[in-house]
Amino acid sequence: MDISVVIPLYNEEESLPELSDWIKKVMTENNYSYEIIFVDDGSSDNSWEVIKDLKNKNLDIKAFKFRRNYGKAAGLYTGFKAAKGKVVITMDADLQDSPEEIPELFKMITEKNFDLVSGWKKKRYDPIISKNLPSKLFNYSARVISGIKLHDFNCGLKAYKNKVVKAIEVYGEMHRYIPILAKNAGFKKIGEKIVTHQKRKYGVTKYGISRFINGFLDLISVSFTTKFIKKPMHFFGTLGTLSFFIGFVILIYLSYAKIALNQYKMTERPLFFLGLLAVIFGSQLFLTGFLGDIISRNSSIRNDYVIEEEI
Repeated sequence: MDISVVIPLYNEEESLPELSDWIKKVMTENNYSYEIIFVDDGSSDNSWEVIKDLKNKNLDIKAFKFRRNYGKAAGLYTGFKAAKGKVVITMDADLQDSPEEIPELFKMITEKNFDLVSGWKKKRYDPIISKNLPSKLFNYSARVISGIKLHDFNCGLKAYKNKVVKAIEVYGEMHRYIPILAKNAGFKKIGEKIVTHQKRKYGVTKYGISRFINGFLDLISVSFTTKFIKKPMHFFGTLGTLSFFIGFVILIYLSYAKIALNQYKMTERPLFFLGLLAVIFGSQLFLTGFLGDIISRNSSIRNDYVIEEEI
């Protein structure tokens, strides 16, 4: 199979028929063998009924329906597991991503041998204050921290070699950082293509300003876990040792002052409490954050999603 198109969605009943027909048209014109994988993220509208109707008309459609809303990363994770095409394309279901971009993305993977190609919506039709400016700041931060020279990390339109999506694990809100996850999995040939960003035709955006706050927190998380998960003591050990050493020096000084210089009331001095706190804090750095992060990443239920129906 040439292409798997993975489309996570939430309450997009109006756009689905047009999107499905558009993808089918592009695939037919280019003689691609393909599958469309819809992942309904617990929609409260009639999206699933629309998908079942589309499936009856097009046997190249596969679909999964979550019992509740888990988020975009869960949809991508499920779609990636099911994808069989040698090239995997992801796109949003709101018609703001154009299927006409698929042939060029396919060529960049198969002919130019990119591991991953990310879309760049150079000209956007989003509100400047609420989306464009925060997006630019977010992407700049991601470039600086990751070292990956992409303009639009969060563009939903991306293309991957199949082995890339099978090698990475997308969870939580990490869909924004798939290029970083891919790079840290050893897939370093990451490209970019300017893509058309279309005005929203139906419905309203499902994302609020909170996604940018969460985005920066997730950027710190993914950068830390991918860099230090194999060697966590390089991070915790350095900070813990520094804190412990400072506290130890303070306590040694206070002990010397009491024994050799006959100074009194050492335990009533603020410096005593600072030294004690530094020693305790340094010790806990070896345990608290390290264990919490490792336990989270190795949770057996991190990627357990209840699929209510599959067709």
